[in-house]
Amino acid sequence: MKRKRQEKIIELIAMYDVETQEELADLLEKNGFRVTQATVSRDIREMKLSKISDGKGRQKYVALTKEDSHLGDKFLRVLQEGFVSMDMAQNILVVKTVSGMAMAVAAAIDAMRLSEIVGSIAGDDTIMIAVRTAEDTKLVMEQIENAMRA
Repeated sequence: MKRKRQEKIIELIAMYDVETQEELADLLEKNGFRVTQATVSRDIREMKLSKISDGKGRQKYVALTKEDSHLGDKFLRVLQEGFVSMDMAQNILVVKTVSGMAMAVAAAIDAMRLSEIVGSIAGDDTIMIAVRTAEDTKLVMEQIENAMRA
């Protein structure tokens, strides 16, 4: 039953932009799976589902492939070890890093594949990231903060 439920979760998050555990539980119920929020939470954790921006100000669950997950772990460590601070100026996000780590941290942020980011330039200890709008800049900052808490 668990395997079938988790297969259905993969199918549902591929078909719909599912933002919350409650939305996922409702979709599972509609597809014949009786679940609690705790069960959905455990499945998400076991399946190592991640949340990414949908480009419309919301987030959605996605399943990373093993290859993506391995890269994700590596980039996550780089982000956590190299990041110092960040601040915004309208639609420009400025990220400060440990000296010599800007390019690696920029690569980690690029690996997040955030649709709000237009591009970035990295120096020795500073990254300038062009973001589509000032509102999107706040979303990108939240995504980076969330990634570092993972």
